[in-house]
Amino acid sequence: MDEPNLESMTTLELFDRYVVANYRRMPLTLVRGSGSQVWDDTQREFLDFFPGWGCNLLGHCHPKIVSAVQGAVEQLIHVPNTWHTRQQGIWAGKLVQRAFPGKVFFCNSGAEANEAAIKLARLHCGPQRYKIITFTGGFHGRTLGALAATAQPKYHEGLGPMVAGFQYCPFNDLDAVAQRIDDETAAILLEPIQGEGGIRIADRDFLIGLRQLCDRHDLLLMLDEVQSGCGRTGDWFAFRTFGVQPDVVTLAKSLCGGLAGGAMIARDSIAGSLRPGMHASTFGGNPISAAAGIAFLEAIEEEGLLDACRANAQLFSELLEPLAEQCDLVREVRQVGLMIGIELECDGNPIVAECLRNGLLINCVQQNVLRLLPAMTLRRDQIERGMEILRTSIERAQASAESHLQGA
Repeated sequence: MDEPNLESMTTLELFDRYVVANYRRMPLTLVRGSGSQVWDDTQREFLDFFPGWGCNLLGHCHPKIVSAVQGAVEQLIHVPNTWHTRQQGIWAGKLVQRAFPGKVFFCNSGAEANEAAIKLARLHCGPQRYKIITFTGGFHGRTLGALAATAQPKYHEGLGPMVAGFQYCPFNDLDAVAQRIDDETAAILLEPIQGEGGIRIADRDFLIGLRQLCDRHDLLLMLDEVQSGCGRTGDWFAFRTFGVQPDVVTLAKSLCGGLAGGAMIARDSIAGSLRPGMHASTFGGNPISAAAGIAFLEAIEEEGLLDACRANAQLFSELLEPLAEQCDLVREVRQVGLMIGIELECDGNPIVAECLRNGLLINCVQQNVLRLLPAMTLRRDQIERGMEILRTSIERAQASAESHLQGA
């Protein structure tokens, strides 16, 4: 069979013919990024308030990340985890020093980090205690174990039977959790700020109550900080923002400044239960990711980006407040640091498309929640420009809705 010349095909033609269509892709081919700006193959420029699906917390192609990766790839690209590399040890130490006394398991993604946490809980608590409580609206990944932990039935369709042992409770309902705990319960797993669930924020008293329940019943409190960790809330971890100490925390997305990387940090008294032969990740903690992960942490400290995150979060809050007050389509704004959700009275996808037409990239989850996960490195003028595009797009949607009602 004669195959076409790949170089003569457009990017969209290549994807249509050769790439599994399991994503709803924007009709946009990106070719370059710098900070919070990206360019497509026509050299059109976009302001990115959702860089790398939340992975690029330092923006696109941060110079320190680029330099670290370039240096590392000239030394070692990959070695198996049956050997030691100094950079992986340093990276683990830097994460532990910013989290709590413990040890780190490295992997490639948030789903893998959560799989490690699920295995660790079962191994630590023994075969008679295998149940893990999770929460409606949560999202923990696409692998079957992490998906079973995800209490959203729409993600389970066609994939059953699901992995057994997960019990779902309403988010922020402490009484429901207390009633679910039994002699077979091993752990509680949750996002302190639900990302894909629409930036739903845990009540501080709820998290404190979960910690107390775990202490009382000898359970592990495991926090999924794949989206909220690594400085996005203005603290190194959201659990510091809330003042609650977990036994296990899972990380990914921004962990390597845009490269693939995931991690699970577990307390010293627990980590040893993940003994040799029980879990592994071929590329986890590889020399390239380790170099990027170290550079990411160092860049945040050297450039004062936790302070910048808090200042940018405050500016977003100030610009979002009048939008929420003046626009009837905006039902609620939810924000912790640079995790921002704008819940609407309508479908948010047309607003995402309108923002795209006007040069702003954002995201919509749960059909009606606009999600922003911008970079720490945003400048004030970029925030103001992006928010003006967003405000105009929402106002146009409102005017269209009002016109439609009047016509009806």
